[in-house]
Amino acid sequence: MRRRTVVFLTGVILVAGAGGAWAVLRDEPVPVSTEGPATATAAVIRTDIAHRRQVNGTLTYAGRYQVLGTGATITRLPAIGSTVTRGRTLYEAAGRRVPLLYGDRPAWRTLALGVSDGPDVHQLERNLRVLGYRRVTVDRHFSLATYHAVRRWQHDTRLPVTGSVPLGQAVFLPVALRVTGHDATVGGATGGPVLHGTSATPIVEVRLDPAQVVNAKKGARVVVTLPDGGRKNGRIAEVSPVATTAQGEERPSVTVAIRLPGRPGKALDRALVQVTLTSEERKGVLAVPIVALLARPGGTFAVTANGRLAPVEVGLFDELAGLVEVTGVAEGDRVEVPAG
Repeated sequence: MRRRTVVFLTGVILVAGAGGAWAVLRDEPVPVSTEGPATATAAVIRTDIAHRRQVNGTLTYAGRYQVLGTGATITRLPAIGSTVTRGRTLYEAAGRRVPLLYGDRPAWRTLALGVSDGPDVHQLERNLRVLGYRRVTVDRHFSLATYHAVRRWQHDTRLPVTGSVPLGQAVFLPVALRVTGHDATVGGATGGPVLHGTSATPIVEVRLDPAQVVNAKKGARVVVTLPDGGRKNGRIAEVSPVATTAQGEERPSVTVAIRLPGRPGKALDRALVQVTLTSEERKGVLAVPIVALLARPGGTFAVTANGRLAPVEVGLFDELAGLVEVTGVAEGDRVEVPAG
């Protein structure tokens, strides 16, 4: 029987191959790179710097509204999630539609010829004018022109044509209603709550510690990160004047409402979002990318500016923009930053 021999040498391994051939494998040293990390440059700019902090918020809709019935049998309810606008059917009672009209005051009396002047007459006439009945005069007086406009509106909407608006024939709310729930059932007779909802205006609610509210000013700009990762610029629309303790909270907090432009996409109501609030802002200061900073002993910093090491003093950090306020360099200087 032929014998195979393996001989180990320092740095060299000889292994017997098929047919008696020998293969020699050598360990070559790996060359060590002497090049540093790739770098680029960025300009020192004059800009606005803001110190921001992030808090959690909840996507929802502005306003909370309750619709009350008059005791008639409910024959139709709107779909939850639907939005009812001016002139459209809010629900159906005793087989007749109950349209939505806009107004800050709920109906409390029958509006007809001979009724005393009042703000409820004014808001009825304003709705008639917007709905296309131009001959009506918008004031506080239920005139003959108002009577005829009401009759035409009732005819067009298939309501009893009487020229008067009895309680329960229409519902007045400040805005279009986004239906979020039913309080009555079809076939039930109720003189109480029928349904409830919100406006169609998307907002973000944030609950802040009272000590943090000093920086939450009405009209201040914020950045909202939605569940899909997209960002929207918003503004603080309202800051509650009182602190309350919400369910699940141990300490009182203040509710801040943030108005968003457009629609929040397909995000669900009550979805969690992230809100970036500005707590301090400085305008027209010199700034460099945060990544340009070089830490030095004693908690100081420097940058490599125009090829030379330059000590700098730092001010506000703007993590969202990736910039930091500095002094010790000039506008237009080029500072070294990591490439890529």
